[in-house]
Amino acid sequence: MNRSDKDQVTNETLKDIEKLEADLWSAADNLRANSKLTSSDYFMPVLGIIFLRHAANRFEAAQRQIEADQANGKMPKRRVLPADYIARRSLYLPERARYDWIMQQAAVGGADLPRLVMEAMTAIEAGFEPLLGVLPKDYGIFESKVLEDLMRLFNSAQIKKATGDVFGRIYEYFLAEFSIQKAHDNGEFFTPSSIVQTIVNVIEPDHGTVFDPACGSGGMFVQSSHFIEHEGGDTAKKVVFYGQEKNRDTIRIAKMNLAVHGLEGKIAEAITYYQDEHSLAGKCDFLMANPPFNVDLVDAERIKGDPRLTFGLPGVNKQKKVGNGNYLWISYFWSYLSGKGRAGFVMSSQASSAGHGEKEVRKKIVETGDVDVMVSIRPNFFYTRTVPCELWFFDRGKPAERKGKVLMLDARNIYRKVTRKICDFSPEQMQNLAAVVWLHRGERKRFLALVKDYLGRVCAESVAVPGRLATFETTLAELREHFERLTAAADHAGLDADRKQSVSGTVTELREATSLYESDAKKLLATLHGFTQKNARSLPTENDMQHAVRRAFDHIADAIRGLIKQVDLLCKLAARVADQGTELATHEAVSAVYDRRAAYRLVKQLDEERRAAVEQLKQVIYFHRQAAWLQDRFPKAELQAVPGLVKLVDHKEIEASDWSLTPGRYVGVAPAEEDGDFDFEQTMRDIHTELADLNKEAAELAAKIQKNIEELAV
Repeated sequence: MNRSDKDQVTNETLKDIEKLEADLWSAADNLRANSKLTSSDYFMPVLGIIFLRHAANRFEAAQRQIEADQANGKMPKRRVLPADYIARRSLYLPERARYDWIMQQAAVGGADLPRLVMEAMTAIEAGFEPLLGVLPKDYGIFESKVLEDLMRLFNSAQIKKATGDVFGRIYEYFLAEFSIQKAHDNGEFFTPSSIVQTIVNVIEPDHGTVFDPACGSGGMFVQSSHFIEHEGGDTAKKVVFYGQEKNRDTIRIAKMNLAVHGLEGKIAEAITYYQDEHSLAGKCDFLMANPPFNVDLVDAERIKGDPRLTFGLPGVNKQKKVGNGNYLWISYFWSYLSGKGRAGFVMSSQASSAGHGEKEVRKKIVETGDVDVMVSIRPNFFYTRTVPCELWFFDRGKPAERKGKVLMLDARNIYRKVTRKICDFSPEQMQNLAAVVWLHRGERKRFLALVKDYLGRVCAESVAVPGRLATFETTLAELREHFERLTAAADHAGLDADRKQSVSGTVTELREATSLYESDAKKLLATLHGFTQKNARSLPTENDMQHAVRRAFDHIADAIRGLIKQVDLLCKLAARVADQGTELATHEAVSAVYDRRAAYRLVKQLDEERRAAVEQLKQVIYFHRQAAWLQDRFPKAELQAVPGLVKLVDHKEIEASDWSLTPGRYVGVAPAEEDGDFDFEQTMRDIHTELADLNKEAAELAAKIQKNIEELAV
């Protein structure tokens, strides 16, 4: 599957969005900290402000489109109706519900801003029935100044220009941060997007009825929409979203989340153990869910005879309660599927090998032949659960040749670190896991297309290398001129021999390192140019040729790693000379010709340019490594057992293992391998991330202790 143009987002753009998310959260959280509000108080109103700003952006974009369509004759020049906005995936906003109008009123002294925002929400609901009773209106808890500051935060020029995708990211980022703070229902309403996207990548919900019987904040629907649009489809025409959720406030969050993304869904308030509000049993084309794990004491009498429990109850205690609800969920998920339906869901890792009545249910489910893929996930992927989990996948439309087999995929060693406590998958890791499933399904061309895409990214990222290095080299040359003047002045300044020798030796070392770097960089750039010219426009689609292209880059990747070390060394040597120059600049003869402040500014600039150059070089070898990861494990572009990662097992093997569906039980342990791509800088970033998190926790704890002491003293 080739990336669409939409996916070809530059690293700089992604970093800008990530910085915007973090800055907005930091500022908003700071406003809360300086008010009397708790996170729980602040939660829904903040999401409401994000929604209001996004609704304004969509409205203004639709308005411009309507004006353009009327001007060029695509739309008759008549009175514009609310339906014209809905057709362009925008809500019609009466004037009092428009963000800019509200902010203009706020600029007028004496305006009751909390009342204005509440009236705006009421007006939006009145004009759009699916949001009736959904939007937050409790803005009276805010002091006007705090609310005004919050609204100004989401009224910057950058935010006003933000697209729907950006707002969707901001909304989900705030959901995640509030989840971490346990601001709502212990954070269980939010499933991390990399888990959701992994589920979507495997089941590929691109048509029909899509159901989430524990829908939380609606993330499964949002990611399904992204998948459909990535494939060039129109979500509204392709699927209908249904959800069930027991928590009324969480339903509001989900409906707002859908609206922020321009989507609609039929979400019912219901407890799925006891209710099938949409009457969807046997009718779903796709089902996705992250249900609560290990729920005990479900009333067995209320669910006895439920047609969704095809495989019977997993076990009832003396109190007539189901001791663990995991296999109720699993049974429901299977029963909701149509004859060709697919399901993907998160489940406690205990469930895949549980015994007694749960094992009997699991055996029956395996014997249907509909268990398609099992994926193990390491701990710390969830914000409020540190335990590992597994992703289960059903496919009731599996072809006969796969009916008796299950793909066991152990992804516990595949992750990236987000914070000290939280991990996720990178986009490429998710793609690579999906590629293994493609091979399982015999979709070899998709696997080869992904390898081709990675090789194409190698070429694309290589093109940006010369510019990054040139910027670094220009600053280095300017610095070296400063340093040459420094050594010349030191020779005639009457300094002691040791001090002169120290700076002279480092400058000489820098000169020699620069000469070696220039020679190696010239060779590397010529090689990169030759590789790109040869391959960029005609990347192969056949496996053997792709291996040849990748192998041709192996030695280039090694050269890049070597050049990265040289760039780092040059920067360190330059900083060392600058430090020595500061000591020598106390001498009048040296300070007359050597500007230590200018040198330090250049050293700082050089380090920033080093980071940019190194990051660009690493991007090149990163995508080479992705192609290598796939080709080394599946050299024939066909599924094969890979120790520690994947194995296709049949039902006899599962039966011999007590009907266990735990991937680690089958795939074995990966052999130890030397990490030739050890990333020291990334390791240091991980260490700094952990340290920053620990420092933040320490500061919060100290503040809490201080507050408790003050309260005790009163």
